[in-house]
Amino acid sequence: MKEIYLDNAATTKVDPRVVEVMLPYFSENYGNPSSMYKIGHEGKMAVDLARERIAKILGGVRPDEIIFTSGGTESDNMAVLGSARMHKDKKKHIITSTIEHHAVLYPCERLEKEGFEVTYIPVDRYGMVNPEDIKNALREDTVLVSIMYANNEIGTIEPISEIAEVIKKFRAEHKTPFPYFHTDACQAAGYLDLNIATLGVDMLTLNGSKVYGPKGVGILYLKAGVKILPLVYGGGQEKNLRSGTENLAGIVGLAKALELADEDKKEESERLRKLGEKLKDGILKSISKTFLNGHPTKRLPNNINVSILDVEGEALILHLDYFGIYTSTGSACTSQSLDPSHVILATGLPYEAAHGSLRFALGRYTTEEDIDYVLEKLPGIVANLRNISPTRVDMKNIEKILNEHK
Repeated sequence: MKEIYLDNAATTKVDPRVVEVMLPYFSENYGNPSSMYKIGHEGKMAVDLARERIAKILGGVRPDEIIFTSGGTESDNMAVLGSARMHKDKKKHIITSTIEHHAVLYPCERLEKEGFEVTYIPVDRYGMVNPEDIKNALREDTVLVSIMYANNEIGTIEPISEIAEVIKKFRAEHKTPFPYFHTDACQAAGYLDLNIATLGVDMLTLNGSKVYGPKGVGILYLKAGVKILPLVYGGGQEKNLRSGTENLAGIVGLAKALELADEDKKEESERLRKLGEKLKDGILKSISKTFLNGHPTKRLPNNINVSILDVEGEALILHLDYFGIYTSTGSACTSQSLDPSHVILATGLPYEAAHGSLRFALGRYTTEEDIDYVLEKLPGIVANLRNISPTRVDMKNIEKILNEHK
């Protein structure tokens, strides 16, 4: 049976070239980078080199501004919790959006219990944050603004540079270094510009599992001068911000994976954009009562999120799985929950549209034959599920909502 993996927003297959550079650090170059003897020193050199290579990808930032973590979730938590708690005596306000990953939303909820006030910026029909809304929400006690670069569910690319300009002007007017600006760029890596100077952010999150690198490793770019508290205490690794013996193989693998993704970014983005357009057009033309979620053009080239009415997304996943097609309804981190996507609900759509959403995340190993196979199997699956479904959503009502929220 065919196996077609279209859930690359959840995780990716590790590239063989990444595996190759990682292997020596499991059993040959195994020294603790904090040790003073030869094999420890070799490990430290490998970590330092990886830090330099990642700093170059981010536009030539300082290597010591790269903090290695266990992944995107920890990096997001460090940015949100660390910056807020560091300045809690003077700054008690945070701004984020309603469509953030739960690695940002849940820390914000935690901080609300600690006495912080959080402003959740709404998005438009396409999942886009308006920089003007950020401007209107800024206060003298705002310590942090956290807006993701590209949404993990619907693929919409946010105007990060424009938001950075709003924050820059606020700082100048109030003669303050606050608020700090953080972006989760995990989904953007390999497709969008990661130049820190262009983005204008103070903190940026990346992880290995989204760029054909190893799981369990990530980074937080932390601009020099930005002060945060650590979440993990111990031996003082990573500038006392993330204690624990370094994941040497993972760090080396992450640097290689990011380099490969950055090198192939332009060509691969165009290839996946064409395949994604074919998949989207094929679904919308062959299956009735369907529509695209997210921005029609300002979106990740590999992300196609569609709502298919009168069926449950979970049922679609199970039936696609029978044919060897692997996809999802949204974030892998909440895939065990039957709650509808908070992202799609935030765009103004009803529960029926959120429950019927399906996310196809194409990747490095996706072929045109894979897309043809999906388009061959999906219409029949939908027809069979609709035959037994008790739900009949009025498409006219949905179209009215879509038009109202444009």
